[in-house]
Amino acid sequence: MLGKALTYLLLLACSAVFMLPFLFMLTTALKSSAAVLTIPPKIFPSVYHWENFGDAMRMMRFWKLLGNTMTITGLTIAGTLLSCTLVAFGFARFDFKGRSFWFLVLISTMLIPGQITMIPLYLLMKWLGWIDTIKPLTVPAFFGTAFYIFLLRQFFMTVPRELDEAAIIDGCGPMRLLLKIMLPLIRPALATVTIFTFMHTWNDFLGPLIYLQSDNMRTLSLGLYSFQGEYVSQWHYLMAASILLMLPCLLVFFFFQRYFIEGTTVTGIKG
Repeated sequence: MLGKALTYLLLLACSAVFMLPFLFMLTTALKSSAAVLTIPPKIFPSVYHWENFGDAMRMMRFWKLLGNTMTITGLTIAGTLLSCTLVAFGFARFDFKGRSFWFLVLISTMLIPGQITMIPLYLLMKWLGWIDTIKPLTVPAFFGTAFYIFLLRQFFMTVPRELDEAAIIDGCGPMRLLLKIMLPLIRPALATVTIFTFMHTWNDFLGPLIYLQSDNMRTLSLGLYSFQGEYVSQWHYLMAASILLMLPCLLVFFFFQRYFIEGTTVTGIKG
């Protein structure tokens, strides 16, 4: 009992340490410009300026950037779930010549650094005329991602083969088997892929920096970068804008952490 109590105390202490940067951001966002530069610094302001969030949203054109980011994120999640689920289902449930070889080739692509394919992909997107559009950031998701295919394939492998046989006897085809039986059983894995894709796409900075050029096409990450350069000395506005950018990721992880943990722990049961 004592050991369990000490474990909880240690976890609470570690949580407090990890929460300190977020607490600093929040308290700084609620201070006035003069209070931020007060020496000695105060952790909590004497007057809370909640209007800083509204001012930061107005100065960085938050709603326009939010719309662009949500569009790119939504299409990327849809493309990733569609393509990765179909490919993983094929590798897990169908026996075809060279299945192990092609799966090994797929997994091997994860060893290729993104910096190597950056220039060829840019030249391809430029040749297609997709620069300064959302297509370079969304269309590749519809062709699958090796890591997510591997994760979903491992989850498919945990489903007993007897379910396939029973469904086939009842007249189920491959697509009906996938939609009616498999997908409900792998919801934790689908939730995990959704969370990973959301966080990566929402916080992506390099992709929009390379492919998006006009101000109307910017995402929140690019908007925050420009905001930082324009209001470099306005720390309270900068912290408010940073919290607005990271808040959706915190909420998604908070509400779906059960599926996230379940999806990442079960994938290694059966290979």
